Amino acid sequence: MRLCNVTNHGGRYNYRLIASRHAGKDQSNITTVVIFTAMKKQVLFAALLAQAFCTRAATDTTFITPFERSHGVQTTTFNEAMRFYKQLKDNFETITMGDMGPADNGYPLRYVGYTNDGNFDRDKIHDGSKLVILINNGIHPGEPDGIDATMMLLRDAATGKIKIPDNVVLITVPVYNIGGALNRGSYSRANQDGPESYGFRGNARNLDLNRDFTKCDAAETLGLEDLFSKMNPDIFVDNHVSDGADYQHIMTLLETQHNKLGGETGAYMHNTLTPAIYKEMKASGYDLVPYVNDFKNTPENGWKAFFEPPRFGSGYAALFQTIAYVPETHMLKPFKDRVQATYQLMLTIIKTGSERAADIKQARKNDKKNLLTQKVFPLTWTLDTTQTDTIEFKGYKSGYKTSKVSGQPRLWYDRSKPYTKKVPFWNTFLPEATVKAPKAYIIPKTWTPVIVCLRANGVRIQRFSYDSTIMLTAYHIDSFNTSKGPYERHYLHSNIHVTPQKVPIHVTQGDYIVWTNQPARRYLIETLEPAAPDGFLAWNFFDGILQQKEYFSDYVFEDLAAELLKKDKSLKEKLEEKRKSDPEFAKNGRAQLEFVYRNSPYMEQEYMRHPIYRMEE
Repeated sequence: MRLCNVTNHGGRYNYRLIASRHAGKDQSNITTVVIFTAMKKQVLFAALLAQAFCTRAATDTTFITPFERSHGVQTTTFNEAMRFYKQLKDNFETITMGDMGPADNGYPLRYVGYTNDGNFDRDKIHDGSKLVILINNGIHPGEPDGIDATMMLLRDAATGKIKIPDNVVLITVPVYNIGGALNRGSYSRANQDGPESYGFRGNARNLDLNRDFTKCDAAETLGLEDLFSKMNPDIFVDNHVSDGADYQHIMTLLETQHNKLGGETGAYMHNTLTPAIYKEMKASGYDLVPYVNDFKNTPENGWKAFFEPPRFGSGYAALFQTIAYVPETHMLKPFKDRVQATYQLMLTIIKTGSERAADIKQARKNDKKNLLTQKVFPLTWTLDTTQTDTIEFKGYKSGYKTSKVSGQPRLWYDRSKPYTKKVPFWNTFLPEATVKAPKAYIIPKTWTPVIVCLRANGVRIQRFSYDSTIMLTAYHIDSFNTSKGPYERHYLHSNIHVTPQKVPIHVTQGDYIVWTNQPARRYLIETLEPAAPDGFLAWNFFDGILQQKEYFSDYVFEDLAAELLKKDKSLKEKLEEKRKSDPEFAKNGRAQLEFVYRNSPYMEQEYMRHPIYRMEE
């Protein structure tokens, strides 16, 4: 609360400024009272001076962040952040707050927006003139740099300390992983230099939200993807802190892998926008390098680019032709320096993006149009080791010495011996497995979790109004591998091999048909295709169909199998060919009976049949 008032005491005027700030729960409420006294002829001067103090108090007291108050050693708590943004909203028309639904722990998940004109009408935001930048913070609350940097960024924009370009709309999720942010401690990031205490990587259900963008286990994911689909950001920024090797750089930057993003957008990002960001950051005193994606070796011999499947935020963004940047400050640098670097990088992305807004938006528009008619899409990618970039890397000389713990050789970096050298960087990927896009996907209404994910991503869905039998393509799942241990609540499937089959499928009233000629085309293909490494099948959405439900008794089926072979010459020929090609099979009576059973009408059709069907062009 702020109050400036004037009282008359026998010809003397008192000008009182009362600035009241509610501190965090661990700090007492603070009230500052400043009194100015003046004679009548000095009324005007005193009034102006009081007004100046009122304005200054709003910036210097009400909107000081815990990071600033602690001189760069503390990060804000979740509740402090929410109070801070509410105060900004209440004092500045340029700030808005919105609800994204609940987090897994029931807390409301909110976003904060900023525009110079205070207009957040969706139609006007998406009229084609404004560059939409979505900034996500605290996906890993133990990496809180973005939380504090964004608080200061929006505060400085609202108070006029910095100027956000008129053609930019900023949307930020102040604290995405609320459950992790509330689970504060000082030890979970053992290798990190500050802050004093911070949140935890897992959310309230111990899920890593940066592995959840495809499977949508968390309520937070559904909320963010709904916001993403509605706001259709041109640039997505997901602030992090990096583990790994030691080096001189404060900030590393992961850009969406440009080949995977593809089209005009991928080329423009890689060849124009990202180099501009590097140049601007260097002028600001920060030498950027790509995210150091080598955790087992020292980076002095170079490294390959991190290739992000859509389980990660940056890989997910690529499915919608959105440029994504993941700032990764270096864990061994002081917290204060990391926050300042994150602040500067966000400013730089805003500035360089604004200057190139028309080109970015046009590239995205062209790519979206072309995707609607693109026939073949990559499902997997492979690194092209024949093509390398060369980057300037500032590291420290490394070596090995005897561990005081184990007595074995251990890696160490000598900070007294910095070096600067050119190193190779492998950042070209080529399509490997591909698939032709269908005209539509047919989804039985029983698979509700799939529909929930599609709707959160703005997918247009229709329903059958009558029962019918249609010739569709169904995939038979021939083989797959499954992880031996759990990974983010799942036993992930991989190396999935399938065979397409044209079969009559009975669809019923209420089943879903999803046409692929829509903006979510890439998203549909990379989630609904069974061979997709991050598709719904890989994430165990359809494990029920991977288990056989009915079997046979050997002694009963023997006579029936003989009758089948007598009537079906093609089946008999298949059996004989199998015997000739497989000596072990020829000696195994049970295996031969099983072969006949699996190739007979008695074998359940649903077993190992992917339950999402394709309507071909």
